[in-house]
Amino acid sequence: MAKAETATASANALLALGDVDGACNRAYYAMFDAARAALLATNGSVRSDTGKTHRGTLNAFSEHFVKTGRITKELGRLLKHAETFRYVADYEGGSVELVDARELVLQAEHFVATLRTIVTPQRDQGSPP
Repeated sequence: MAKAETATASANALLALGDVDGACNRAYYAMFDAARAALLATNGSVRSDTGKTHRGTLNAFSEHFVKTGRITKELGRLLKHAETFRYVADYEGGSVELVDARELVLQAEHFVATLRTIVTPQRDQGSPP
């Protein structure tokens, strides 16, 4: 989860500097790294064939978290939405609009925070530390 949290902080910093495309890239990677951490935390490992591509990781995340109801479909859609913005930011000739980048960074923060509860669940009040 540390990589996801660092990427979220980087997305915010780049947004503050006016680097909209860079912020979109980091927001996507924050979400991607959080999804990967959640897969690792719940499955013990990410299968080698799953982890070879972004698509494989996104599909595994959907299979293990969205389709099972562990997270909402809306949250699952945020990751695919972020992938689209990253593609535009990294590979298209134009730039992402500032308002869209701000929204994407907020979505990344929400996504990472939600998955953090899966990766590091809170202890019960009566549980020993």
